[in-house]
Amino acid sequence: MKYDVVIIGAGISGCCIARELSKYRITVCILEKENDVSCGTSKANSGIIHAGYDPPNGSLMARFNVEGCALYPQLAEELNFDYRQIGSLVLAFTKDEQQHLQKLYQQGLKNRVQNLQLLTADKTTELERNLSPDVVSALYAPTAGIICPYQAVWAFAENAVQNGIELKLNTQVCAIIKDNNRFRIQTGHGQIETDYIINAAGLYADHINTLAGAQQFTIHPRRGEYVLFDNKCNGLVNHIIFQTPGKLGKGVLISPTVDGNILAGPNAIDVNDKDDTVTTQTGRDYVLKTAERSVPALPLRNIINSFAGNRAILYKKDEQTGTETQVHDFIIEEDPTVPHFITVAGITSPGLTAAPAIARYIPQLLAQSGLVLIQKKDFDGTRSGIPSFKRADTETRKQLLTHNPLYGRIICRCEMITEAEIVAAIHSPVGATDLDGIKRRTRCGMGRCQGGFCVPKITDILSRELGISMTDITKCGQNSFILNSQTRKKNSGDNI
Repeated sequence: MKYDVVIIGAGISGCCIARELSKYRITVCILEKENDVSCGTSKANSGIIHAGYDPPNGSLMARFNVEGCALYPQLAEELNFDYRQIGSLVLAFTKDEQQHLQKLYQQGLKNRVQNLQLLTADKTTELERNLSPDVVSALYAPTAGIICPYQAVWAFAENAVQNGIELKLNTQVCAIIKDNNRFRIQTGHGQIETDYIINAAGLYADHINTLAGAQQFTIHPRRGEYVLFDNKCNGLVNHIIFQTPGKLGKGVLISPTVDGNILAGPNAIDVNDKDDTVTTQTGRDYVLKTAERSVPALPLRNIINSFAGNRAILYKKDEQTGTETQVHDFIIEEDPTVPHFITVAGITSPGLTAAPAIARYIPQLLAQSGLVLIQKKDFDGTRSGIPSFKRADTETRKQLLTHNPLYGRIICRCEMITEAEIVAAIHSPVGATDLDGIKRRTRCGMGRCQGGFCVPKITDILSRELGISMTDITKCGQNSFILNSQTRKKNSGDNI
């Protein structure tokens, strides 16, 4: 198989780039080692669209953060994913923290962040009545927003596929050989040839660069744990609430989600294993204790889940001293020694925000490297998505039921998700093949019971629609099987 461009990695960066390249008359393929898109850092983060006052002025982070933040409202409308511009507050509790807010404010102005304001304690509590009385001031950034990160990745990936991009899941890159002006990529499913490679492999970007003989760096995983509260807490805060950032990042936040929950986290723990996403009692206690500095007396009885994700922290080695130093910026460039190999690495926070703007920059790099880019006349930048029965008004519900009776069968009672939505998620251009895939696309299992009642029904639907045994259905691919064996034959009248 031969392509003009191969993108390695189907997270937010890779899928945004794929959608951008689908605007041109070139052949493009995405390679992803997992069984679905958004299975790495992109599925487990805060879901924050940052305003852009944090990154140092003049950095790629600053440039693409502010540009990306401005792109999200239109992209959410075109691609039909949830986005809410709710604004953020950075709280100060001491005079030293107030001085830091002044620095962030000035940096934000240099980065051209719109409508930044420094608020007094009274003005801050007018916006958020549940904040600690110890707050002395805040930095208000009204352009900040929230999305559901894996929903957005799915939307970008689906629109890319609709416009001709090929997506190969369960396809791990084993070797990369440069042969004149082409690359031969060896995968577990055979060889792929391409003129250009875009390395958007997230936590494994260092490994891909090494395989290609490109510039050397290392990605150190930094685990962040989160605590999720159910939608009974909706209204506890109405903005993204940050504390003054520290050495390891933006610190513990409290924020609404686009689905009506409240999210607290993350902590920041450097780990050795890039797949180490365990949650711990220590981490949970730290997140809650730190979050209560912002919002005292959190409703702990309404905690429904904890999860963790790893951030891709970029380090480079000093050739003279041999010591590794953290790089506080993205790497987005054609490799200086391996032509046609483009590195998109170190896309840590604000990477989710920056990804659409990074994607718009990639065609420039490809064109500068010699790829002829001719825009398609038939590019369709819109995506309809799956109609939500829960959010629909009465008249729309009647229309949905008339069109598809499966909208009349509620599978997930907590989130009011219907069988029609699950079936649509399975048969979409980037369809779900396991329980977590259904969960990310529809929210089945994300409510109060966390799948306690709906998992058997979803397993049955997946089995039926994919034409495989229920014992072959997994939670998240590989060997994460839900059922061990069949105990009796299912009758046609059985209600699972």
